[in-house]
Amino acid sequence: MVVEDEPDLASLVTSYLERDGFDVTTVGDGMRAVDRARDVDPDVMVLDLGLPGLDGVEVCRRVREFSDAYVVILTARSDEVDTLIGLSVGADDYMTKPFSPRELSARIQARIRRPRGGLGGPAARTAPRELRTLGDLTIDVAAREVTVADEPVHLTRTEFDVLAVLSADPGVVVTRSALIDAVWRTGWKGADHLVDVHVGHLRRKLGDDASNPRYVVTVRGVGYRMGDGR
Repeated sequence: MVVEDEPDLASLVTSYLERDGFDVTTVGDGMRAVDRARDVDPDVMVLDLGLPGLDGVEVCRRVREFSDAYVVILTARSDEVDTLIGLSVGADDYMTKPFSPRELSARIQARIRRPRGGLGGPAARTAPRELRTLGDLTIDVAAREVTVADEPVHLTRTEFDVLAVLSADPGVVVTRSALIDAVWRTGWKGADHLVDVHVGHLRRKLGDDASNPRYVVTVRGVGYRMGDGR
């Protein structure tokens, strides 16, 4: 789904994505985008921040209540605060206008055609069930399900991928750049704050306290590692 109120830009992005094999639905305002997202259940949403009706941040917030679509925010504002606000409500990536539609399509393809966090695809579906347990936290890798004290925790795709990478080898520190390579892709160019925002969102959903974390521990100046859950 392409959510963009500039017809020429929406048409350009749509043509690139359709050329690369995607079925594309185009919407020009925020309120209709939320309704259409419920109907079509998109795998990917390309979402402009400056929309009539509802802005992109609010659209993302509402869509995240029912969808784990891969969300790429488009913004004409280079101010980092706008970017981080968008990511804090569950966006996965961002591009600043003017941008290359070819690069946008390449980013989307790199993200959805590779195993998410190295854990998806047919091999994962046929592999033995892997449960990772850290205190009250249980991660079912194959099913992409997370519980805390037997209560389900609803994560976005990116939040789950971050957790899966960190929990693959508990106690080992994963640098921010290594997380970006594993979860986004090698060669991704963007702010390291992307990782911090998603980790903050993940902690909130797990009920983790950043000042005394049980699950996701910050190693200052380096990255993150999993705690023992106690």
